[in-house]
Amino acid sequence: MKDVLRAFLATLLAVFVYSLAGGAGPELIVVFNAFSVVVLYFSVRRGEVFGAFLGTACGLVQDSFSLGVFGVGGLTKTLLGFWAGFISRRIDVAPLFRNGLFMLVMSVLEMILWVLVTAVVRRESLNFHGGLILLQPLVTAVLGSSLFAGERRLRARGSRGA
Repeated sequence: MKDVLRAFLATLLAVFVYSLAGGAGPELIVVFNAFSVVVLYFSVRRGEVFGAFLGTACGLVQDSFSLGVFGVGGLTKTLLGFWAGFISRRIDVAPLFRNGLFMLVMSVLEMILWVLVTAVVRRESLNFHGGLILLQPLVTAVLGSSLFAGERRLRARGSRGA
């Protein structure tokens, strides 16, 4: 229950960040995907089932912000959550470099899936925002792995102080 509450609060934070970034400049939304960071973080922590359900929720919330086809984000984030949780149970993704590489690969795969599904369901061509969207997996991976590194540091400080 505690993880469900944390995931809900993290999703609310992602909504806030997404809204704030959209108001500050649409380029920020294109380069950074707060919902993917939330899904990746909790998928690695809680596994594939939790990740898939959270991915569905985060993807549909993200879809509600867009003018695109509703459900594409839900589908891609569901698969992101499932596969991130599934693979992280079989491979140790705790070390910083491996964690960053894992998040980069998962973000790139999500981006490819999103482009493919969007190309199938939309008639007009995709807007790549002058190539800025191609930075999204890298920025998402850096921020996501930084979250894990920060959490590790906090736990280490807490164990030293106790």
